[in-house]
Amino acid sequence: MEKFMKLTSMKPLLLLLCLLPLAFAGHDYGQALTKSILFFEAQRSGYLPHTQRVNWRGNSGLNDGKASGVDLVGGYYDAGDNVKFGLPMAFTITMMSWSIVEYGKQMASTGELGHAMDAIKWGTDYLIKAHPEPNVLYGEVGDGNTDHYCWQRPEDMTTDRRAYKVDPSNPGSDLAGETAAAMAAASMVFRHSNPAYSSELLRHAYQVSFHSFYNSYTLLFVGGKYDGSITVAQKYYRSVSGYNDELLWAAAWLYQASGNQYYLDYLGRNGDAMGGTGWGMTEFGWDVKYAGVQTLVAKFLMQGKAGHHAAVFERYQQKAEYFMCSCLGKGSRNVQKTPGGLIFRQRWNNMQFVTSASFLATVYSDYLASSGRNLRCSSGNVAPSQLLGLAKSQVDYILGDNPRATSYMVGYGNNYPRQVHHRASSIVSFKVNPSFVSCRGGYATWFSRKASDPNLLAGAIVGGPDAYDNFADERDNYEQTEPATYNNAPLLGILARLNGGHGGYNQLLPENVPAPNPVVRKPTPAPQPKTTPAPASSSGPIAIEQKMTTSWDAKGQKYYRYSTVVTNKSGKTLKDLKLSISKLYGPLWGLTKVGNVYGFPSWLNSLPAGKSMEFVYIHSTDPAAVSVSSYNLA
Repeated sequence: MEKFMKLTSMKPLLLLLCLLPLAFAGHDYGQALTKSILFFEAQRSGYLPHTQRVNWRGNSGLNDGKASGVDLVGGYYDAGDNVKFGLPMAFTITMMSWSIVEYGKQMASTGELGHAMDAIKWGTDYLIKAHPEPNVLYGEVGDGNTDHYCWQRPEDMTTDRRAYKVDPSNPGSDLAGETAAAMAAASMVFRHSNPAYSSELLRHAYQVSFHSFYNSYTLLFVGGKYDGSITVAQKYYRSVSGYNDELLWAAAWLYQASGNQYYLDYLGRNGDAMGGTGWGMTEFGWDVKYAGVQTLVAKFLMQGKAGHHAAVFERYQQKAEYFMCSCLGKGSRNVQKTPGGLIFRQRWNNMQFVTSASFLATVYSDYLASSGRNLRCSSGNVAPSQLLGLAKSQVDYILGDNPRATSYMVGYGNNYPRQVHHRASSIVSFKVNPSFVSCRGGYATWFSRKASDPNLLAGAIVGGPDAYDNFADERDNYEQTEPATYNNAPLLGILARLNGGHGGYNQLLPENVPAPNPVVRKPTPAPQPKTTPAPASSSGPIAIEQKMTTSWDAKGQKYYRYSTVVTNKSGKTLKDLKLSISKLYGPLWGLTKVGNVYGFPSWLNSLPAGKSMEFVYIHSTDPAAVSVSSYNLA
């Protein structure tokens, strides 16, 4: 993302009539999907794999993190620069994962599922490195100020590669929340094809979210925006919305990934206080997550999972539908659109809001269709198909159905941006000319060059036109010609959906991401959790079993997560259960404490015959002693 300012005179709006018949002849969404995934390979940092298809790129950033004593090699450059910004990178991974969670079947039919999963894993491998211990999370590598002073290929970088982190002294709830969301969402993607990796991602998501939501042991990440700790990010990715939206966003994804009732309760308890039910939004992106949270919670409501939080979840849904109606132009406050019909939010990289809004419209259309209901707008009820039609119109505009007949996806169609504001694509590949490109020399030789880029940045979605559909294909017009990973990420799901259709899928059923086709190797069997001998014993008709499900080290201290399952073995309904728990030294979720004993959680009044319930806790020693204090059978 560029921040140096230059006034750009916009070229007159030209109606390229000779290209109109081709532009409006229909689009190859499968080809667009292939290209949009390919863009992520051009954004890779680190050691490139042997499967790298964008062959004009090379290894870069190979010493990232070294000065801080940590390996931060890998990940993605966010846009046309060479900085790795943690907040937009994590959001990118979340949105790529959501695309697969919803439309993995359609993506598999195109043969692109494996490439999409590789793109996610390239990001999550880095996020795992960026979280080297539970109370440390690295949120940036490189400095935007020094990076933007130079115009160099990533392979030639001479700029500062300092690493910046949040830790107990430098909180960052928003960065932690988005990172937890990304890891949780990605864990769903790999659940069947790579269960061990999926478990590792979920473990990191739990650890990061633990420090986001609680301050039982440390103040890490609690009560602070990340850009107050990583101040070098303020000019580029300032957290204007604060961190409440990211905490709700993380809770929604952790619930989807784990089924842990705690996170659903978190959404129910905090929806009003943290803005989830209060903010009626007309934008969704790397900074503002409320519309995304509201869409997911509306899904939970339609799935029948709200329980006693139904009233709160209905308020989330009202705000989700406020967003949808606004995008359709059928609400009480509608989004602005260009004369050509493109959603317009701001002159700088407007396409990020177009693709994100279009994705929410796509999934919500399918949620509504699956539940058999319509969208409720102030102008009246709207069929779900109109939401999908909106998303299609936005994608078609991006691909060329617009007044300029310009494709804003590089390499798609005949008329697309040729002077992209992107260091790597605008400078000859080092494989063609290995001569070193100096910091300022790159500006003199390559940035100011009035010719097409020597390297095709295939699939990149650039910033796009202004409010009047005008666009100037000039490298120094960074507001319009710079691409970004978070522009492309939501587009993966929409393109897969438009290309593959719906096929009668019920979007409210449990997600089941197919294995990529072809399957290169058999999935690694999931490690079985260690069963710890339970200090509790069965009490007549009630059986109690404890297991240690994961563990981690933090500053020389080992922590354990224990799962405890209580089963009603009787033939009657179990009521008024009271459990005595001693030797508990950490937080517990899934029970309600009443005095010195624990009872059913707030969402459960009784346990039918043969059924079980689970609660979990974390501490740094052997399992707690759990026993039955009292109960009734009816």
